[in-house]
Formats: sequence, C-alpha cells, structure tokens
Amino acid sequence: MASKKFKPSAKSALPFKTDNREKRQKLHITRKKALDSTRRDERFRRRRAEDKDPSLREERLRKNIPLTLERKRVWDDVDRDTGDGLGVSVDVERLKRQKLEEEAHSDAENDRGQVLEAQSSEDDRDSMIDSASDSDEHTTAPPPPASSARKSATERATSPTQSTTSTNLDLTPSALAARFPTLFSTDPPHEPKTLITTSLNSTLHNEARLLTTLFPNSVYIPRSAHRHSHKYSVREIAAFATNRSYTAVLILKEDQKHPTGLTFVHLPKGPTFHFSISNFIAGKKLPGHGNPTTHTPELILNNFRTPLGLLTAHLFRTMFPPQPELQGRQVVTLHNQRDYIFLRRHRYIFREKRATEKNMIGADGQVVKGVEGIRAGLQELGPRFTMKLRRIDRGVQRGSGQEWEWRGKMEKQRTRFQL
Repeated sequence: MASKKFKPSAKSALPFKTDNREKRQKLHITRKKALDSTRRDERFRRRRAEDKDPSLREERLRKNIPLTLERKRVWDDVDRDTGDGLGVSVDVERLKRQKLEEEAHSDAENDRGQVLEAQSSEDDRDSMIDSASDSDEHTTAPPPPASSARKSATERATSPTQSTTSTNLDLTPSALAARFPTLFSTDPPHEPKTLITTSLNSTLHNEARLLTTLFPNSVYIPRSAHRHSHKYSVREIAAFATNRSYTAVLILKEDQKHPTGLTFVHLPKGPTFHFSISNFIAGKKLPGHGNPTTHTPELILNNFRTPLGLLTAHLFRTMFPPQPELQGRQVVTLHNQRDYIFLRRHRYIFREKRATEKNMIGADGQVVKGVEGIRAGLQELGPRFTMKLRRIDRGVQRGSGQEWEWRGKMEKQRTRFQL
C-alpha cells in the first residue's frame, strides 16, 4: 500500500494497488487521466512535426493500414493440376500472373537458343572456308560427321503430355467451362428470362414481386398448395419453364414468414445454386429510398477471386442482360466479403465536388486522376439482403449430385475463404 505522503505524478503509470475501494477508484481515474494526457501530448507533438515535414504524415498514413481478416487471408498451395477445383482457395489472378511470367521466360529462352544456333552455324561456315583456303592439297576434305539436331528451349521444356487443367490459370475459367457447358456457352448470350416462384405454403408474395423488379425480364407465378391441386416439384417447374423459353428459375424459401433462402436453377439442365439469405429489407423501409424504374441495370461483381467465386459470378452474370440501359442510371452491386454476398441496388448521379469534400482516393491510396472535380451521388432503391452459398448441384436438385457443398468447420480457420 502506498504511503499517505506519496503523491503520484500525473504522468505515472500508478503500478501499485490498494484494498480500499474508494482509493482504487480514485487511482483508476488518475491513471486514466494520465494516460489520456500522455496520448494527447504525443498526438499534438506528432501533428507539429508533420506540419513542418509533410512527408512524415504521408509515411505514417502509408504504414497505417488496418490488419483485417482480408489482409490475413491465406491461400492454398496447389499446382496447376488441382488449381481448378471448386473446393480450393486459390487466387486465379495470381496464378494468371505466374503463367504470364513463365511464358515470357520460356519465350526469352527460346529466342536466346535461336540466337546461339545462328551464331554457331556462322562460326562453322567461317571455319570451313578458312580450312579450305589454307590447305595446300586440292583434295576435298571428308564432310564432318552429322550432328544431331538441337532442340529449342521451348521443345525441351514442354512435356509430351501437356496438362489439360492448366487452362484454369486464365481469368476466363476454361476448365470450369468444360464442367458446366450450359453455364459457359460459347454462343452469344440469350436474353435472360426468369421465372420466380416460392416454396409450398408460402406467404412471401410481396417479397417475390419485389424480386421481379430486381431481375430484368422476370415474372412471378404463385406456387399452388391447395389440397385438391397438384403440388409441382422443382423438376416439373424447371421442365415447364424450359418449354416456355425461360433461362432460369428462382425459388424463394421462407421460415416463419421471413425469407431464408434462394435457389437458382440454370435451365435447361442445371446447375442449381442454393443460397441462404438474411437481413432482407424491402426498399420502402430504407431511409431516403428511391423508386426503381424498368430500365435494365448495370451489374458490378466485386471480390470473386477463386474458381468457386468465378463460377458464382458467372451465374449472376447470366441473370442480367449484357447491355444495360444507361439512361436509367441504376446499378446492382454484388459484393463478396468473407464468403458473404451483399446485394444492393442504387441510382447514381454525377455532380460537382463541393469545397468541403476531399478528392477521390483509389485502391493504391493515390488521388484518382481526371475526376478531381466530380462526385457520384447514390440513392438506394432496394431490396437489400445478404446471401451465402450453401450448395451447388450438378443438375436440378440434390438427386443429380453435388459439385460443392458447405460443410461444418469450414469456417474454423477464419482467414481461409471459399469465394
């Protein structure tokens, strides 16, 4: 216990304790004030130094990057033969850069080999001319023994049996196209036409009608559940939609009168994507919301980096027409973060920058050139909700087999993500 005559300094850490509750409270308050004062002095000292030398502030801001889970993200160490698997967490863009570097290195080796071959052939020709002029006898010298043709560097480095799965290194997933030919068609994309329905005994009619305003060229057909009517299965609904030139079927699921899932069936033969949804909010419940129009929106897909993420992104790409109507100024954003897909719809407008606003900063931390005086205003239209991928079926429904399925303990390692 401290002595009564001892007066702790305002800057001290107060390492001692006391059994008296009131004194402990006073000591804690004194210690907190001392720490706050120390931090305040340090902050003002740093500001004075940065005002004198602005480079110190730039250096501090460059290093002051929050260490989030995204920055701690780990990738699987795989080779080209296994890099196209849906359960593999691998950065496709990074693998593409590696492929381009290897191709550039092989081309350089090939060019170097061709130059060396040309130089060696010229040296041999010069030596043959010199030997013929210096010889006193006119007899023809015997030809040199034929040497085996030297292979180029590319031929020596190329395996006779090339891997067929190495095409997944490109951002255009050719390996996935072989597994999902209906989703990755080489033909010109058709105009999307979506059939939206619900699960049996559903009450989410208003939410389903909201989805028709989100996905262009979509129509909502209620799913009958009367005891005297036929209860159509998903396979029968998919066959019905295929015969009427629909390109996709969307099924909205509910639990206790709240939407809990979305199922996307890509027609005519699949695959089928199952998502769980949460935080569904209609547009009219958003503060300061706008009213959507019938214009085809633009589509923004963010942070889909793995083969599974690219497959999911291509699914959403097929749900929207390739040519948006820019006069509507509507944009639908699907942002993937930590395997959660956040869907938002906004209307944007370009305006002049106000005097109190800062310049736009890019991903590299530098000011974006050319748009110093322009700002974009956003107005959310709704609906908004969050999705998470749970299962991918090879065809229609579970009986066709699973390509990928979320399992327990996949999130045990919090720095490893699937999308």
